[in-house]
Amino acid sequence: MKFGNNMSRIGKKPILIPAGVEVKIEGREVKIKGPKGELSRTFPFEIKVEVKENQIFVSLSKETSDRKVRAFWGTARAEIFNMISGVVQGFEKKLQIEGIGYKAAILADGSIELFVGFSHTVKIRAPEGIKLLVEKNIITISGIDKEMVGQMAAIIRKTKKPEPYKGKGIRYVGEVVRKKVGKKAVATAG
Repeated sequence: MKFGNNMSRIGKKPILIPAGVEVKIEGREVKIKGPKGELSRTFPFEIKVEVKENQIFVSLSKETSDRKVRAFWGTARAEIFNMISGVVQGFEKKLQIEGIGYKAAILADGSIELFVGFSHTVKIRAPEGIKLLVEKNIITISGIDKEMVGQMAAIIRKTKKPEPYKGKGIRYVGEVVRKKVGKKAVATAG
């Protein structure tokens, strides 16, 4: 199947550089510095990143028919956009702890300690650049790198996924956990 002009709809959109954000391109590495910090990422040689008139343009370095390279064009543009958003406003994910006796605490070294129904506590160390906060049963993960924030939230949630019968466990705020009917309720219905 042939597509029109082999252009990525997302990849060809320019990214506006907001005031107070500095962009440096050194070979294949893109460095973005803003009020909240600095991020850098290296892109493959097939992706070309340029700054013109206070905008960032992402394009393919040469015409290609390789689907993976064309697919990564839009991904590269999205990653640069997320880097700019991160250094300007940052990213945040919230997790909710459900269950009697389930709780979390931040330790002195910045790691989180989870009490989620095991015979032992679970300690998870936050990577550099990630800030953790616990208020009642809500865990807030924040940072300037969207990928790291999402990864940290996934690691914490994976510790005790919400179970389908009573809904106990760790879930994203706003996540709906479909509850299953227990054996007792099924037996009386049949």
